[in-house]
Amino acid sequence: MAALAVWAFYEHVLVPALRWMVTHPANRVIDDVSSRLRIGIRPFQRTKRQALVHRLVTDPKVQQAAERYALDRKVSLSRVMQRVERYAREIVPAFNAYAYFRIGYWFGRAIARTLYRVRLGYIDSEGIARIDGDATVVLVMNHRSNMDYILAGFMAADQAALSYAVGEWARIWPLSAVIRAMGAYFVRRDSGDDLYRRVLERYIVMATEAGVPQAVFPEGGLSRDGRMRAPRLGVLDYMMRGFRVESDRDLVFVPLGINYDRVLEDRTLLSSAEDKVGALRGTLGFVWQNVRLVAQSRWRRFGYACVNFGAPFSMREYCRSSGVDFQRLTGEERRRAMADLGTALMNSVGRVVPVVPVALMATVFVRNAERALSELDLKAQAARLIAALEAKGAHLYVPRGDRDYALAVGLRMLRLRNLVEEREGLYQIRLGEKALVEYYANSIAHLF
Repeated sequence: MAALAVWAFYEHVLVPALRWMVTHPANRVIDDVSSRLRIGIRPFQRTKRQALVHRLVTDPKVQQAAERYALDRKVSLSRVMQRVERYAREIVPAFNAYAYFRIGYWFGRAIARTLYRVRLGYIDSEGIARIDGDATVVLVMNHRSNMDYILAGFMAADQAALSYAVGEWARIWPLSAVIRAMGAYFVRRDSGDDLYRRVLERYIVMATEAGVPQAVFPEGGLSRDGRMRAPRLGVLDYMMRGFRVESDRDLVFVPLGINYDRVLEDRTLLSSAEDKVGALRGTLGFVWQNVRLVAQSRWRRFGYACVNFGAPFSMREYCRSSGVDFQRLTGEERRRAMADLGTALMNSVGRVVPVVPVALMATVFVRNAERALSELDLKAQAARLIAALEAKGAHLYVPRGDRDYALAVGLRMLRLRNLVEEREGLYQIRLGEKALVEYYANSIAHLF
């Protein structure tokens, strides 16, 4: 009787109380932010995670894939369905509005503003205002740093609650639980498992059809040399499978360009991908150096972090103007159409990548790598680059609207990091640091 009483208390008192404590604040936040968001929180995002997992597992196309998998590998269907459910639980997020807007937003803002001078450089306000509030909006971004997740989410928090595709690096407890609560879903990059890819595809199709605002990095990973990478089309292709030209809901891609005066992982990215020990050593050294500077009251923020929002890219207009219906394309024809779309999207992102002070000054030094320049020469060279960039429609971020100040900031940042040395009033790249200076110059190389 005592055991039954304990069980009854747990089942009918404790669990409902805990559930109320978790859901009540989230529901209050949803009511509060729904009137302020440009794109409201979709019913799909408010659906219980277990219901979404069940819906994904029982999806007819997932069921067909499971049957083929069981037949090809000669294993029981029940074992395959267990695998499917494991994949579904791994992928499906557990969005919590309180965690996103009350914890994640304030935490992200604090981190971003502590580390950088965060600026919104350019936004196509008219184009964004024309987006139908019922459309599925996807931010398409270049990938410079792991800070991109925080910065983009913070800068877009008054527009929508974004759902990210996050790599396997974040599947560690308790980080995984926090990321799921923020609405992100996990992706196994380069997975050769057809069954897993089908489950992932169907989840992204479901989210796209339901109008969930999303954010995607078509490059599929961080740039190791600073240049924009060719798009990887897997997630974009899955999104297109959830879009129909004749449907009431449009799919709109919004290009978002990000750039930094300093990327936190720059030296790690330049090191060999196989040198994990060296990368760990570099990371620990970076952390220790900054802790020491804070203790000595000598720490400075890492310069400017700038975000630009470009002209929205309506898939309904794109398909009608180009005469393409992705729902009817298969095989090589679909691959070509997706390659064209990926190129168009990456070009639109590339056009709005901000030109920040360090990238501009790094370009001057790289183009004059064998020469030592005076400050006057540096500014003259930078002025010519600025004229060339403006002629091509690039978006320059000029702090305080003062170009001399912007160039001085760029030079100071390079000198503080000992990437550039000064001798008798002449400046030149420090020996052994050319690769890192090139890394920053490469971030805007495509704009010339």
